[in-house]
Amino acid sequence: MMKRALLQKKWLNLLLIFSGFMVMACTDEIETTITYTRYEPVYMLRSELKSAIKVSAPQGLVNPGKIYVKDNYLFINEVEKGIHIIDNADPAAPKKISFIEIPGNMDIAVKGNILYADSYIDLVAFDISDPLEVKLVKRVDNIFPTNGMLVADTAKVFLARYEEKTITESVKDYNRNQSAGSAIFSSRDAVSMTSAKAPSSGGAGKGGSMARFAISGNYLYTVSLTNLQVFDISNNTDPKNGEKINLGWGIETIFPYNNKLFIGSTTGMHIYDNSNPVKPEHLSTYQHVRSCDPVVVEGDLAWVTLRSGNACAGFTNQLEVLDVSNARSPKLLKTYPMDNPHGLGIDNHTLFLCEGTYGLKVFDIKDHMKVNENLKAHFKGKDAYDVIPLGTSLLMIGKDGLYQYDYSNINQIKLLSKIPVAGKSI
Repeated sequence: MMKRALLQKKWLNLLLIFSGFMVMACTDEIETTITYTRYEPVYMLRSELKSAIKVSAPQGLVNPGKIYVKDNYLFINEVEKGIHIIDNADPAAPKKISFIEIPGNMDIAVKGNILYADSYIDLVAFDISDPLEVKLVKRVDNIFPTNGMLVADTAKVFLARYEEKTITESVKDYNRNQSAGSAIFSSRDAVSMTSAKAPSSGGAGKGGSMARFAISGNYLYTVSLTNLQVFDISNNTDPKNGEKINLGWGIETIFPYNNKLFIGSTTGMHIYDNSNPVKPEHLSTYQHVRSCDPVVVEGDLAWVTLRSGNACAGFTNQLEVLDVSNARSPKLLKTYPMDNPHGLGIDNHTLFLCEGTYGLKVFDIKDHMKVNENLKAHFKGKDAYDVIPLGTSLLMIGKDGLYQYDYSNINQIKLLSKIPVAGKSI
């Protein structure tokens, strides 16, 4: 009987093994079609980058980004494509003048008649004395190697960007499918960890709260994901790269105020003293939960927005008010819940707050402890990204296009004009 039991057990084991082979064989025979998203690297030749810059006829807005204003001129970044130049002498009737094609452009700053911009890993400077005949006057090579791009070979070729592509393919087994899914996640995770009159004055213009470029005196300050880069622009046409200061990870924005630089990051606000503009000195860091973080300052108060989003990996949506009278020890005074705050601007106790798809909010902030009780206007149905207040008129940029408002009477804010994104009516 024992022999029979052993024999049965042996045959049972053989049957299980055989069944396993049969299952594997059947699995191999089954073909499944899967569709997934993959981010593929796009490389660019250095020679191609340099030859691609040119001035062309005015173009429509497609994917607007940062905004900058200098005298009667407005500059709008077309994300990774270039810069729209607009005559804004009459905010009620802005006129497109020209478009500067700049591969990889994201940021803008202007001093006198010289416009500074990033072109992937390079800094480029343009003479805009005649906005119809813009001329490239200087290129500083390989100065932004950490702007979210990995340099493969800066002498000949570099990694410009990642492009999202939808892939459909057939797979024969579960393990291969799972492997593809793992590769997709790793790739995505790696990326997320990615004849007119010239301006009249010789000073600098004004950018929004989302800016990564800022000019103070004779110096241009730029921030990448990790560094603060100083440029001497005392000779406007010949920017000289100077000190590079490591700021840590997740750096997002820079806002100059008096002799201070307020730098927003995903984890807090850094304050630097630039009394010695050649080498700014770190004064303090105010830390908060992980969230996107632009900052603006007026008087002794700093206003910081925190928002949730995939790039920031946070879940907080709020406005914070900080006392920065002692720049070495900033103190949180008040927190206000918000919907999804992006850029913001302040002018004479009036706060303009972009709420993304929730629109634009305008607050009277004479009493910074009662901001939530003093909402003066809420413009809904607009996707608001950033603002620049100009005394009596406001520039607001969003996914829908550019809006300009007259806020000379905060109780009766009026729309002056709009430049819609191509194909959209706003």
